[in-house]
Amino acid sequence: MSTVSRAYGDAHPLQRTPWARYRHSLWLLTTRDLKVRYSTSALGYVWSVLDPLVMAGIYWFVFTQVFERPVGTDPYIVFLLSALLPWMWFNGSVSDSTRAFLKDAKLVRSTMIPRTIWVNRIVLSKGIEFLLALPVLALFVVLFQAPVHWELALFPLAIVLQAILTAGVALIVAPLVVFFRDLERAVKLALRFLFYASPIIYGVTDLPSQLHFWAAFNPLSGIFGIYRAGFFPEELDWFNVAISALMSLAILAVGLWVFRSSERQVLKEI
Repeated sequence: MSTVSRAYGDAHPLQRTPWARYRHSLWLLTTRDLKVRYSTSALGYVWSVLDPLVMAGIYWFVFTQVFERPVGTDPYIVFLLSALLPWMWFNGSVSDSTRAFLKDAKLVRSTMIPRTIWVNRIVLSKGIEFLLALPVLALFVVLFQAPVHWELALFPLAIVLQAILTAGVALIVAPLVVFFRDLERAVKLALRFLFYASPIIYGVTDLPSQLHFWAAFNPLSGIFGIYRAGFFPEELDWFNVAISALMSLAILAVGLWVFRSSERQVLKEI
C-alpha cells in the first residue's frame, strides 16, 4: 500500500477527526520526501547544512579577510548563519513549490486528500531540514564564544511566523505556476533579488536611517531580527516584528484564497 493510500486507509474514518487525518497525511508525505531525499544521497543529512555552510563561509571570507566589513556584528559567522539558515528554509520551500503540482500530477488528481497538503509538505520538510541544521549554528556559537541573551527564548516565535509566511507564499505560487509556466523562472529571479533585499549578510541596523521604516515591510526583516536577537539583541525591533506578523497572516489569507479559488482549474490543467 502506498504512502498516500495509508494516509487515509489505515484507520476507520470515525477514529480520526478531519484535522487529525490532515496532520497524519501531511506527516506521512513529509517523511516520505525526507526519506527519499536522504536515501538517494551518500552524505544524506550533511547536504542539509553544507549549502548554507559553504555560502556562509564565502561571505565570511569576503567580508572579514578580503574587504573591511562595513556591516554585521562579530562574530560574523554567527551573524550570517542565524539568518542564512532560515533563508534556506524560505528559499527552498518557495522554489520547490513551483513544482508542487506538476511533479506529482497523477497523485494530486487521483487522491482525495486536501490539495494544500502537496504544498505544506514542502514547507514542513524544508522546516525540518532547518531544525536539523541548527546544531551547526550552536557549534559556531560555542566555537566563537558568541554571547547568548534571553531573547533566544523568542526563537520559536520566529519559527511560527516564518512557517505562516512561507506557507502563504507557497500557496500563492504553486497554483499560479500551473497556469503561467514562465512564473517558475520568475520566482527564482525574485528569490535572488529578495536575498540581497533581506537582512542576511547585513542587519537592519546597518541600513541608512531613512530606510529603516521601509525595511520593515519586508516580512523577513522582523523574522530574521528575532532569530538574531538571542545573540545580537540590537537586531530585535518590535515594530518590524509586528509588521512581519501582520504581513505573514495577510499573505497566508491571500494564499488560501488564491489556492481555493484556483483548485478546480488546477486539477484540469495538470
